[in-house]
Amino acid sequence: MKDEKKAPKLRFKGFTDDWVQRNLADLSDGFSYGLNAAAKEYDGVHGYLRITDIDEVSHSFLPEGLTSPDVPENQLTDYRMDEQSIVYARTGASTGKTYIYRDSDGELYYAGFLIRQKVNKETSAQFVYQNTLTKAWERYVQVMSQRSGQPGINAQEVGRFELAIPEKAEQDKIAHLFNSLDNLIAANQRKLAKLKELKQGYLQKMFPKNGAKVPELRFAGFADDWEERKLRDLLNKNSEKNKNLSVINVESISNKTGFTKQTDQFEDYSVASANLSNYYVIREKQFAYNPSRINVGSIAYKDLGDEISIVSPLYVSFSTKKVLNDGFLWNWFKTASFDAQRQRLSEGGVRDTLSFNQLSEMNTMFPTYPEQEKIGQFFKQLDDTIALHQRKLDLLKEQKKGFLQKMFV
Repeated sequence: MKDEKKAPKLRFKGFTDDWVQRNLADLSDGFSYGLNAAAKEYDGVHGYLRITDIDEVSHSFLPEGLTSPDVPENQLTDYRMDEQSIVYARTGASTGKTYIYRDSDGELYYAGFLIRQKVNKETSAQFVYQNTLTKAWERYVQVMSQRSGQPGINAQEVGRFELAIPEKAEQDKIAHLFNSLDNLIAANQRKLAKLKELKQGYLQKMFPKNGAKVPELRFAGFADDWEERKLRDLLNKNSEKNKNLSVINVESISNKTGFTKQTDQFEDYSVASANLSNYYVIREKQFAYNPSRINVGSIAYKDLGDEISIVSPLYVSFSTKKVLNDGFLWNWFKTASFDAQRQRLSEGGVRDTLSFNQLSEMNTMFPTYPEQEKIGQFFKQLDDTIALHQRKLDLLKEQKKGFLQKMFV
């Protein structure tokens, strides 16, 4: 094969030689398919790596629910992962998903539906692995896996994937950089997951469980029983329409980002002005939700200082009466009590829907207004911390994406 000489846009100092074109088979001591065995309870030693044990986003190993292969130990030798091992998912929706073995993951044996590449010692396995996270690999898998009705890729096809490589010393430099980035991303993902888990714990303990008059955990200085009322006594439905067409900021509601400008969500989005007169005007300190997607969290709150907007007349909008704190209610919507009542009151069908009348029939427990404020402020600070770590994680992922584009050919 004639070498095609290339170089990436961004390189470490001291390296000037052109990169050469190779395929994965050239860089391997062979490919093999995984162990076809049932899983059993983890024996404390032999970890069983399956497609479902590889995180879809980070491509890291998920030790939760770790199992062992249900075969005698003397049949495992050929399937043990080592530092030169990369596995590829070979079928189904995860086709092409990859994972590189790390010593910290313990003793692992790869299962069926995985292809193991044993990278040769003259090549950095980490460098090869990072190439499988590029757009070039993604495009290659898309083409290869669509040859039949069931997505899939075999070992020979994996081996034919072409990539450009530098000398070993430069490979090692690049591999070290990306390994450090991956470790940093993984550490931030763990921290973010712990914060979210902590919030869920507080939601369970700072709101009363069924039949209780007070929560398990509350701020010092508050001892009174909480009061139970129906939401119809605590909410005002918003019926303000955009009749004079004074508001042109059209928003929708996402379960991830809350109120979202439709111009941001849909490219080249436009609505004829005549169609906006029936839209609801959403002002500061008002809630709105999608009745058909409230089950997945499509509810939003317009905070002080947020831009006034309009939303589709299919949405429901409301505000609270003075006795109820907005921050307190916002977090109550994330509790098991709300979810259980939503499921009971929602209409059936392809999507559960929750009208304002049904929402109004819900019962909620609430304390004095000062305690509500304390609870709302506490969760606001926790949400801000979670958002800060989410932005940090997103930035790290964007930085890695940029390096992948500039440091590989």
